[in-house]
Amino acid sequence: MKALLLALFFSFFVMGTSIYDFKVTSLDGKEIDFSNYKGKKILVVNTASECGYTPQYADLQKLYDQYKDKLVIVGFPANNFGGQEPGSNAEIASFCKKNYGVTFPMAEKVSVKGDDTHPIFKYLEEEAKKIGTQEPVVKWNFTKFLIDENGKLVKVFPSKVNPTSEELTVYLN
Repeated sequence: MKALLLALFFSFFVMGTSIYDFKVTSLDGKEIDFSNYKGKKILVVNTASECGYTPQYADLQKLYDQYKDKLVIVGFPANNFGGQEPGSNAEIASFCKKNYGVTFPMAEKVSVKGDDTHPIFKYLEEEAKKIGTQEPVVKWNFTKFLIDENGKLVKVFPSKVNPTSEELTVYLN
């Protein structure tokens, strides 16, 4: 019984009950507080600098510029797939700015699968399962989680879905 109560306590306070409960560190060491995004849609994307999908950074920036009044994009660099994000936080920040002009928030490098999965991705995976997303939820780099203005996960888009495609943008209009 004690173990069950401890597990419930742990999952409630560590996992978060809403996307707005999460605060993460950015590539430049500042805080990204998801509660600041209430009333906006949020697109969470796991990214990598040496992936075949890396050019999606340009389209993510285009999407961010076009919809920034009602959408925030938060990138999460991760080295979980094929070692395609080997750089330090400083190297990743420089790469994104220099090659793609990224101005949307970028979190520090995290893990998106395995025993060391970052709590925000554990939360997003649980939410994705609730809406019927097949496991594994994060199959590769550039998986996209779209959250509505009220903090509810709407849809998970696989890597192959381009950020500017109608499949995704239909949820932004």
